[in-house]
Amino acid sequence: MPAVGPREPCPCGSGRRYKACHGERNRPAPVLRPFAGRRDEPDLVALRELVPSATAPLALAAAYLADHPEHADRRITLCTMLPQAAPALVREDGEILVALQIALPGLDVSRDVAGALLAALAAEPGSAIDIPPASAPRLVEQLPAGLAGLPRLTDLLDPAPLDITVHSGFGWWLPPSDEESGPNPEVAVMLERANATVVPTVRLTSVPAAYWCHPGDRWHLRWALPLAWPGAAGAAAGTDSEAEAVAPIGAGADVAPTEEALLDALARLAAAERLTVGEGSRFIGFFRAAGLVVPVWDLAPGSEAGSCEEPAAALRVAYQRALADTTALTAHERRVRAGLVGRSLTLR
Repeated sequence: MPAVGPREPCPCGSGRRYKACHGERNRPAPVLRPFAGRRDEPDLVALRELVPSATAPLALAAAYLADHPEHADRRITLCTMLPQAAPALVREDGEILVALQIALPGLDVSRDVAGALLAALAAEPGSAIDIPPASAPRLVEQLPAGLAGLPRLTDLLDPAPLDITVHSGFGWWLPPSDEESGPNPEVAVMLERANATVVPTVRLTSVPAAYWCHPGDRWHLRWALPLAWPGAAGAAAGTDSEAEAVAPIGAGADVAPTEEALLDALARLAAAERLTVGEGSRFIGFFRAAGLVVPVWDLAPGSEAGSCEEPAAALRVAYQRALADTTALTAHERRVRAGLVGRSLTLR
């Protein structure tokens, strides 16, 4: 949590002053970047906030399996949403589905998902997990160690990036046994209603964590950008045991900057009229979701996801070059930057 004064707005986004919100009686504050520390943090944020229907197989961490070898063969799937916004469920064959989009999250989505996953691992086949969020404020206040006493999703999972599949509907809700016979009428109606809410979405292949979508009569590209992990400088100096130093993700990949450096880079590109993702596209601003910056572009009517691939790859190269530019912003670039920040929104 950043240091804030008692009369400043509370970082949780409630709109109240800090002293009357989470500054009162040392109430636990929400975690602004629940997935910090994972290489695929931008994709996790996208699955949590942007993508209606997607799945990814999960692998448990070696350290967890060393203590719980009985779970070595469990099949686990991370998904965006489950029926009735359930945290998790266990199918009859033992497969576990655990959701990122839950109805009432607590102070830390990562710990909520971890709690649901642990409950599912201990549940019998055919069970729906119906538990309150592990990081619900009243539960956290009763823990001697507070939030620190709860496991995070990053503690339970293998660190390899997720292999994400975006779906056009929620047909994957059905167990394999129903694929041929079909669901019963009640389930079929529920599935039809859920599918009607899905915004067509495609994950780009040329750049990480960028998603084309077609809401209504508009076409958008939303791109979750990586940021430096909290406390990375301290970790590099050996002063923060939980954080890791910022490093490139493979050869030629993105280096995670601070938010200030990221906004400077976007301002340089916007001032040079290079902040585009193809002919007819228009940068319309950005929002913050789970602590990351997510730029959004309006695309030309009828634009398909494939039309964004090459322009997005070129923009990524230009963005990396803009990040490497450490000169002071010009007066024009500073005005552009102020305009970008002025059009930003923060999802809570």
